[in-house]
Amino acid sequence: MKRRIFIKQTVATGALIGLGGIALTSCSQNSEKHITILHTNDVHSHVEPFGMNHPQYPNLGGIARRAALIEKVRLENPNTLLLDAGDIFQGTPYFNFFGGEVEFKLMSKLQYDATTIGNHDFDNGVDGLNTQLPHATFDFLIANYNFKNTILDGKTKPFKIFIKDGVKIGVFGIGIELNGLVDPLLFKETKYLDPVEIAQDMSRILKEEHHCDLVICLSHLGYYYKRNPDKISDLNLAKLTKNIDLIIGGHTHTFLPKPTIVKNVDNENMLINQVGKWGLNVGRIDFYFDDTKNISAKGKSIIV
Repeated sequence: MKRRIFIKQTVATGALIGLGGIALTSCSQNSEKHITILHTNDVHSHVEPFGMNHPQYPNLGGIARRAALIEKVRLENPNTLLLDAGDIFQGTPYFNFFGGEVEFKLMSKLQYDATTIGNHDFDNGVDGLNTQLPHATFDFLIANYNFKNTILDGKTKPFKIFIKDGVKIGVFGIGIELNGLVDPLLFKETKYLDPVEIAQDMSRILKEEHHCDLVICLSHLGYYYKRNPDKISDLNLAKLTKNIDLIIGGHTHTFLPKPTIVKNVDNENMLINQVGKWGLNVGRIDFYFDDTKNISAKGKSIIV
């Protein structure tokens, strides 16, 4: 399968880019199938919008507005996936009083398709997370946490395959190392596995064994660490792996106006996107497949 990618900013015309630097001259005129990916990260229990007098984010955010935005996109394109990159919990009294029940019930109302698990999702321990799982109608995808000796054993999946308009989309999850971020009493005997090795294995399985047309990684590794550039991050993961088309990131609360294009280990284009925090933005990436399975894409961050 040949892959061609370009990114377009919300207002200005973006640069066209293809594999090996080949420029594209069109967007979707010849495309036959259109898949939309909507995504959030690090919402941190922010259910209501910020007040009109908030010094940074006046009258922004709120899950009701996000629901309206998502519904509008789904009406425009029924072939839409809604994904989250973790840290659903912790940040407002909704979590302190209800322990995550509200967040999971509302995400279910919005019909999220899948999420990965962030470090703050362990803030009430594996037992607290397990208690709230029945309120979620979506899947929890995490490939590099081994929950074998915990109550979460069998409650998550390493990956899931979605089919939209005949396009096979493989999604897998990768989490950050919990040791040093989370009290060991909270994550108990959860084993952290090397994210690069696991990501490469997952992407190979999805691309080569399941023949997915699109492979997406839900990552809670963080976008990049300027003070520690060698630390595993989304940028480093992209450079060290192949077969991944899109990394949807979280943890570092990085506001990207449009996805970053990174060369993978085979010098092919890969996209990375992250939309900040607290439900202030929703990421949107549109993939177009022509009749020979060439892919083009455009992406942006939408203010809620």
